[in-house]
Amino acid sequence: MARKSAPDDLLAPLTLAVGQEELLLDRAVAEVVAAAKVADPDTDVRDLAPGALQPGSLAELTTPSLFAERKVIVVRAAQDLSADSVKEVKAYIESPADEVIMVLVHAGGAKGKGLLDAAKKAGGREVQCAKLTKNGDKLAFIRNEFRRLGRAAAPETCQVLLDALGSDLRELAAACSQLTADIEGTIDEAAVARYYSGRAEATGFEVADLAVTGRAAEALERLRWALAVGQPPTGITYALASGVRSIGRLASAGRSMRPADLARELGMPPWKVDRVRQQMRGWTGDGVAAALTAVAEADAAVKGGGDDPAYALERAVVAVARAARSGARQY
Repeated sequence: MARKSAPDDLLAPLTLAVGQEELLLDRAVAEVVAAAKVADPDTDVRDLAPGALQPGSLAELTTPSLFAERKVIVVRAAQDLSADSVKEVKAYIESPADEVIMVLVHAGGAKGKGLLDAAKKAGGREVQCAKLTKNGDKLAFIRNEFRRLGRAAAPETCQVLLDALGSDLRELAAACSQLTADIEGTIDEAAVARYYSGRAEATGFEVADLAVTGRAAEALERLRWALAVGQPPTGITYALASGVRSIGRLASAGRSMRPADLARELGMPPWKVDRVRQQMRGWTGDGVAAALTAVAEADAAVKGGGDDPAYALERAVVAVARAARSGARQY
């Protein structure tokens, strides 16, 4: 099996699902199983829990049955296989059995890298399932979820949904499915707010948006509600820092740049550039520096450096709101 399998060949003898994003790993496995079931409804699926593949058992699992039905063998946590099992898997993938599909689920990284390299060399089809850590990647995931369900959502809507639910992909995917099933026509920000009003209004980004526009009283109200419903303090300091940094970055960008070029340069969608430009009114260079210092102090406090995280956050919100209105030289 030295020839590389095509990325879209779900019936390839070997598929590598690599990464630590559980939803994406499960989907990679499910896609292979579904394709095999379409090709042969009697497909025998063996989904092995971590540690279930014992030395000597692979030969039995891959032996063709009397009825010659297709088999799918899923090996979970392949990076944790014993040395003897790794040796057996390496030998098998060099000469796979007919009508048998193997799916290796591997976390990636250094542990078990020898098996991963051997599987790639053998021509395995690879599916990347890395954790989505960047905001842009999570937004892309939401957009693709709606597209997969035959719908579309504006960037603003995707951002509101992300702000409301956080970064758990299973929860985001479930929300996209629910909104698609329940709402006819456009899925907009108002629709997301109706379904997740208690959460969408109490996010760190909602607090930050109010603070960076100088609305201290409203920001404090949202902050207290966010903490009451369980929003993590570290997420709120992150949102505050992100809001202030966005203002500083946009202020230091070239004023003559076209909106599209500016958005590309800053790594922001155009709608966010427009929002930050509106939030910049009243800010100064000194104000940005003071606000970032206050947020950094609050971040240290909520991570164990202070006795009262809520009070530290309140001080930071007031400092950011004050910075939004202070100084004589505006950006």
